[in-house]
Amino acid sequence: MSEDFYDVLGVSRDASEEEIKQAYRQKATEYHPDVSDDPDAEEKFKQVKKAKEVLTDEEKREAYDRMGHEQFEQAEKRGGFEDGAGGMGGDPFGGMGGGMGGGGMGGLGDIFEEFFGGGGRGRGGPRPGKDLRTNLEIDLQEAHDGVTKQFSVARPTRCDECGGDGHPADADVRTCPQCNGRGQVRQVQQTPLGRVQQTGTCPRCEGEGELYSEDCAVCDGSGVTREEATLTVDVPAGIEDGQTLRMDGEGAPGEPGARDGDLLIEVRVEGDERFERDGADLYLTEPVSFPQAVFGDTIQLETLDGAVEFEVPAGTQSGETFRLKGKGMPRLRRRGKGDLYVQVQVVTPDDLNEEQREALKAFAEAGGEEVDVNEGFFEKIRKSL
Repeated sequence: MSEDFYDVLGVSRDASEEEIKQAYRQKATEYHPDVSDDPDAEEKFKQVKKAKEVLTDEEKREAYDRMGHEQFEQAEKRGGFEDGAGGMGGDPFGGMGGGMGGGGMGGLGDIFEEFFGGGGRGRGGPRPGKDLRTNLEIDLQEAHDGVTKQFSVARPTRCDECGGDGHPADADVRTCPQCNGRGQVRQVQQTPLGRVQQTGTCPRCEGEGELYSEDCAVCDGSGVTREEATLTVDVPAGIEDGQTLRMDGEGAPGEPGARDGDLLIEVRVEGDERFERDGADLYLTEPVSFPQAVFGDTIQLETLDGAVEFEVPAGTQSGETFRLKGKGMPRLRRRGKGDLYVQVQVVTPDDLNEEQREALKAFAEAGGEEVDVNEGFFEKIRKSL
């Protein structure tokens, strides 16, 4: 199979999301390790899943089309698709991110550097702390049940030694001579349109208007140190891949007197080998034997809710799909659950003993078919399904 994701699924580059999903289901059925005779079925099945995950995500697909397969794969390995995670007021959920940032359980990445990106401190009052962003990985079962996760994250924190002031309490203080205590300086530039005057934060005192005789020995005057924090977050049942949780006050520290920023956690739901998810609905391919399909049977079906009895009707055709109502994912912020769609895949045996061959030969002849069992009776059945 070609590595190109469009070729993997057998769709054109302008295929719609629904066409991609439909192609995925067909390919997943073809290469499912439980039903496929292909020696490379498992690897091809994983490749098909990966292609679908990328091409049904708007931002990832745009990046894939822009970069090409090889560069996209390299960037993904480097964790190069980190997106910003939005937030909406007091709502614990922000925007729907599409990035593939690094990090996961037990070490969510070093976000210390994100704190040091702004300019100086202005004179409009103490500046609040920045929001920080990180990722958390969970599996599909955890997304179904809801889970409490404990994780560690490296982040900036207010210096305990100086209380965030950046200098010892007994340090001598004097007015900054560059800005005369205003915290801002004016610069005049000559341009083709005339003289332009700009006002900016004083680079010498960083907007404080004052200079101190001594910096804090612990934080070197920044007022901020680095810590390894262990936090706990409740992930609600039904959360989808790319949604964001907000932890109030767990971001970067604000200036003295200002609130701390928040920590935004983008949740990544890992793909599952058995189930394909589409919103609150789940899709499953279940192998059954030829006799089970012909005569019908009651089988044990493993769902995310546990084992349930599943009735295979007599005369079931390979590829036929059945709906189990309410056996899908919880609907986030709403009551009820989605459905589980079970596609039955009839599995034919690779070899038969003499008794089985004679029985099937009699079966074929009783139906008016002249079939030489030695030349592949099951192959004929397989083609007719």
